[in-house]
Amino acid sequence: MTVTEPSSGQRDQPGLRERGKARRRDAIIRAAYTLFAERGYDTTTVSDIAAAAEVSPRTVAMYFPSKQDIALSRFTAAADSLTADIRARGTESVTAVLARWLRDEHKRTDAGLKRLALRMFAANPELNALRTARMAAAIDEGAAAVAEETGLPADSPGPRMAAAAASAMLIEISDLMPGDERDAAVATLVAFLGAGIATLSQR
Repeated sequence: MTVTEPSSGQRDQPGLRERGKARRRDAIIRAAYTLFAERGYDTTTVSDIAAAAEVSPRTVAMYFPSKQDIALSRFTAAADSLTADIRARGTESVTAVLARWLRDEHKRTDAGLKRLALRMFAANPELNALRTARMAAAIDEGAAAVAEETGLPADSPGPRMAAAAASAMLIEISDLMPGDERDAAVATLVAFLGAGIATLSQR
């Protein structure tokens, strides 16, 4: 049986489609962040976002079920990756995982999009509460990891307090732009959490 080799154009099609989808998704996010920062989250409609991104409202809905999903898209993806990193840590300490995740998250971040996100959150404080809520799964994984490291019961308050503190610090540090300030903040997080976990281990 003769097998026909697909043409180069046919082979490229899936890649082209995926890149096209990624560009549309990025355009929607950038348009939404800009409008949320300039007009406010509540007053911006999906139709406004679609017009600014030069797509149809139906296209926006295909990528994001709601405005909230657009606003928190980057942060949700980051929280999911953190949860996965903690879950797959093996023998690595929790503090080491957090420091590595912060470095990797920084490398993956588009500086221009990050600036837009910071403007959006500054203009819409109500989104910050939703952002914190998206860390719930990471906090659960972090608490379980701290409990394992310290030998404490998984349902004891100490590990969960440490994980909640780590979550708050991660949000603060992830908002920092590149520079010495960010590096110092990561070092502070590692030292602070390391000392706190060590204290729990002694109880």
